[in-house]
Amino acid sequence: MPEFSPSQVSLFAFTLFNGLRIFSYMPQIWRIAHDAQGAQAISYITWGLWVGANGSTAVYAWVNLGDLPLALLNGANCVCCGLVIALTKWERYRFQHQRPERPLGFEASNP
Repeated sequence: MPEFSPSQVSLFAFTLFNGLRIFSYMPQIWRIAHDAQGAQAISYITWGLWVGANGSTAVYAWVNLGDLPLALLNGANCVCCGLVIALTKWERYRFQHQRPERPLGFEASNP
């Protein structure tokens, strides 16, 4: 059985979990898109911090490390977090600007 160095193990774990993280945004995006209450449970502060963290890591990896794969991976995570924010804004806008339904018994009558 081959032996792996701590560096190889950490690279594998990093690649695996960050690659899977790209797909982990999909259930959140789906839930926002189908939320009938305007996605009120989504925190702009939290997702905004994740945009900043992923974006700055992408730039750091590209500029300081010259590591394009790492930069692209973090850039993709940044885009996904931004998508969550944009979709949340859209859903909240739609929820706030829905035409209110009239209560039962108050329908407009046709003379």
